[in-house]
Amino acid sequence: MPVAALKAFTVKAPVILLHKEAPLTSAPVVALRVLCSTCHLRELCVPRDMSSSDVERLDDLKFGRRRVKMGQTLYRAGDHFQFMYAVRSGTFRSNLMLPDGREQVNGFYMAGEVMGLDGIANDAHGSSATALEDAEVCVIPYASLSDLAKSHAGLQQVVARLTSREILREQGLMMLLGSMNAEEKLATFLLNLSHRLKVRGYSASEFHLRMSRAEIGSYLGMTLETVSRIFSAFQQARLLEVDKRHIRLTDLDGLRRAFEIRLH
Repeated sequence: MPVAALKAFTVKAPVILLHKEAPLTSAPVVALRVLCSTCHLRELCVPRDMSSSDVERLDDLKFGRRRVKMGQTLYRAGDHFQFMYAVRSGTFRSNLMLPDGREQVNGFYMAGEVMGLDGIANDAHGSSATALEDAEVCVIPYASLSDLAKSHAGLQQVVARLTSREILREQGLMMLLGSMNAEEKLATFLLNLSHRLKVRGYSASEFHLRMSRAEIGSYLGMTLETVSRIFSAFQQARLLEVDKRHIRLTDLDGLRRAFEIRLH
């Protein structure tokens, strides 16, 4: 069945205990000005049909940058919501924390994608975001953006589209993965990642996974053992080659055909 590629997934699935990382600490804001109008990620982060005048208004908000080291938290579930974060570089894992301390991965974010929108509804973040490698984000003050949007219809649409985009991604994957078997889930994940990297100018067939297999399993609702078994099966079928976290899709078209997945 056709499957649309989504940028960020949210899955209600069995919770898997992940490997503990180094203690997380808040990352400081660096006082650097970032201009949306000249940013090389503008086409990925900002809606394409946004007018030049509205982009210039975003420049007036004087976004800051925050550098986040591998293993650091950007925000935690329950933190007061103040900012949205546009990823400039690196990869982040989003996860939900259960009362017993177990984690459920519910998304991976890379350059050009916006995080933290889960905090709008209740004025507090519903998930946590952790850097899977050294990363950098644009810090977008939501209150300032909202105030500016009140007098500019174009910016009101931008905020609404960003929020709607996240809702559609979550709904789409919940429906799709609910009808997939384990092999189809992992194939979808790899093809989605391939597509996202290609859009950013990287190789679509060879890349390094920033997330562990346990994290992939939690994300897709599978055990670590199942993820490892399917990687081995794909390799035996000559669809890909695996060297620890390094992936080479040797038959990208074959992987698409095998599971009837179509990317948009």
